[in-house]
Amino acid sequence: MDSSIIKRVVILGTLAIIGILVIQSYWVMQTWNLKEDEFHQTTKIALMQVVQDLAKQDSFALPSKDLINQRSSNYYVVNVNNNIHAATLEYYLGKSLIDHNLLLPFEYGIYDCSSNKMIDGNYCEIATEEKELTTTLGDLPKMEGLTYYFGVRFPTRTSYMLGQMYRSVFFTILLLLTIFFFGYAIAIIMRQKRLSEMQKDFINNMTHEFKTPISTIKISADVFANAPEVKENPRLVRYADIIKTQNQRLNDQVEKVLQIARVEQDNFQLNKENIVLADLMNRVLNSVEVKIHEKGGQLNRRIQVGETVIKADKHHLTNVLHNLLDNALKYVKKTPIIEVSAQQKNGAIQLSIKDNGIGIEKEHQGKVFQKFYRVPTGNIHDVKGFGLGLFYIKNICESHGWMVHLDSESGKGTTLSILIPQTEKAKASIWELLKNKWRLLGRQVAVGSRQ
Repeated sequence: MDSSIIKRVVILGTLAIIGILVIQSYWVMQTWNLKEDEFHQTTKIALMQVVQDLAKQDSFALPSKDLINQRSSNYYVVNVNNNIHAATLEYYLGKSLIDHNLLLPFEYGIYDCSSNKMIDGNYCEIATEEKELTTTLGDLPKMEGLTYYFGVRFPTRTSYMLGQMYRSVFFTILLLLTIFFFGYAIAIIMRQKRLSEMQKDFINNMTHEFKTPISTIKISADVFANAPEVKENPRLVRYADIIKTQNQRLNDQVEKVLQIARVEQDNFQLNKENIVLADLMNRVLNSVEVKIHEKGGQLNRRIQVGETVIKADKHHLTNVLHNLLDNALKYVKKTPIIEVSAQQKNGAIQLSIKDNGIGIEKEHQGKVFQKFYRVPTGNIHDVKGFGLGLFYIKNICESHGWMVHLDSESGKGTTLSILIPQTEKAKASIWELLKNKWRLLGRQVAVGSRQ
């Protein structure tokens, strides 16, 4: 994956997550504040009902001000200005909290002015058995300036409110898990990218290092083959030819890897020039025709573009044609018959190379342009290669703004076409045509894989 794409994914993903975090934090805080206000108001109403019940039972007047004071987030002091019985207070507290749906544990204490301490308290759990409070009552703070009052504290207020916000808490946890997996995925992507770059650097360095011994072997083989004593010995001549042939094969493979490395570089540029397409094609075909005849094959030409000039990189276009013709020769099990055509079609040049080879099954046609991908052949390894040819062809064509189309049937050969648009209208129509064909091919591959 390109570095710029990874950077954009990381930056946009980070910005999106920060935005979601800000929005989620805002709504969580808003929900917390609303729940806190709701809890405070409901608690005041419940305690007011307790005070009114106590006043009604013991017939005393309530203070006109400072009746209910909130000393902290979970502690309330209620001024009654009258003696309070612990059992009565506990009964009315439990009843009022149940009436107002405040089903959480509470502890209370009654102020004793003679000892200046909070006494006669208890710890109560709604709808459960009561437990005697042993150490918590001493923690209930006193209220200066009041003589008769009681204090109520809700120890589990925070967990109770979080329980009331279970939806917000659930989505917050889900968001945090999403962020964790996003970070993990980015870490994996970056690690794979580093490994890919290391692999690419290794391959590039290795292929460059191969160039020197390959050149040395070529020079040595030429000197060896031209030696008089070698020319007089048919056996040595055959060995010299083997060395030169295999050295050239190794050089071709190294060149192919180097070409791919150049194509994948961010600063890759085409050296476009005006080329007479028919002349270039004929020169390439003339050089390949000897190989075809050596295999007893046949090369048919239908180049009908006259003196049409295209703007292209001559070196890469030549490599593309050689790769296509090499594939047409390699993937055939009988006498090769290759048809090469070039013709004007709807404002574009259609260049096609058709063979009578083994063909490609439908499920593999959408993958053959991927780097290093080779159609599986089981344990048969009679055709060598790295799976770089079609990847190189596709990248060179796309760099030129051309389109590549593959048409193949297993056992009946393959036709690979390159569409070179000559007008803007042709370019737009060809893009639309190819998108539809690749979309159809993708559906066929999906159906084939399900079957």
